Amino acid sequence: MNVILGIVAVIAIIFFIVGGMVKAMGFLLWVAPILLVLAIIVFLFRMMSGRRGV
Repeated sequence: MNVILGIVAVIAIIFFIVGGMVKAMGFLLWVAPILLVLAIIVFLFRMMSGRRGV
């Protein structure tokens, strides 16, 4: 009986971790395009302004 309880506990922990990762990935899928657009805008602005700094 203790073995079954241990297996169920391990499976529950794995599901908890996977569920958290899926939520984090869903959040990142919304944030990543926004950051990409901002990076492109900054890149284009720096190219048009002619600054050659690092």
